[in-house]
Amino acid sequence: MTSRRDQRSSRGTNGSFGTGLVAGIAAAAGLALGRKAVSATTVGRGHPLKHRALDLASGLVQPKYPLDAMSTYLNGFHMYADDRGRQVEASHFCIHLQHDLHQCVIFDRNAPDARLIGIEYIISENRFRALPDEEKRLWHSHHYEVKSGILVAPGIPDLAEKAYFTDLVTTYGKTFHTWQYDRDDFPYGAPQLMMAMTGDGQARTDLVDSRDRRLGVSTEHKRSHRSDIPTPVPAPGANSWESGRTVQTRLHDVDVQP
Repeated sequence: MTSRRDQRSSRGTNGSFGTGLVAGIAAAAGLALGRKAVSATTVGRGHPLKHRALDLASGLVQPKYPLDAMSTYLNGFHMYADDRGRQVEASHFCIHLQHDLHQCVIFDRNAPDARLIGIEYIISENRFRALPDEEKRLWHSHHYEVKSGILVAPGIPDLAEKAYFTDLVTTYGKTFHTWQYDRDDFPYGAPQLMMAMTGDGQARTDLVDSRDRRLGVSTEHKRSHRSDIPTPVPAPGANSWESGRTVQTRLHDVDVQP
């Protein structure tokens, strides 16, 4: 039989737990709102007061479901499909949209005032193999990015990161950058097809070393930790740049259809 004292103790424990849970949720919500406010303030420096007020208000009250659903942050490097020497750092923010499809928005860094530089779609090997041959030329494999340690998930413990990349190592990506930020301070021109490194000696060590220092990661450590992840053989048709010929986007005039 439960005594009155035990009942009071149970109610007190449950009440404390409930109060703690509510307090924790409120604190998390307050932290999220605080981050949004700080971000809006950071980005809004130099803007007219009216614009800053509107940005802050919309940041606090408007739901942004696609952005909220982007749960994974990856950092790596891309090179222009037609110019191996032009390599840029890319911060990906991704959602696992379908079982065999991820979609990512790409920024130049993980910061409130980061520049939006592109997009990437990531698919399974089975879906890649089913693509038309001409479409395959737009896609790159992720086997080397994962195995080399160049692609990282900052802030994620090694074991969890390794489990994630064990799945990602067999996938393929199609990436277009809309801002050639290695050349211009404005998003000029047509979107550019990007590719990924596929072997040692291709990545610019200065870019990788700078990234590692800034994010507090070690590419060499990641490489060693992932050494037992099986290395897949890329499917035919991917990494078209390796043949010495590739495709790239250019603007050209066309007739407007009625």
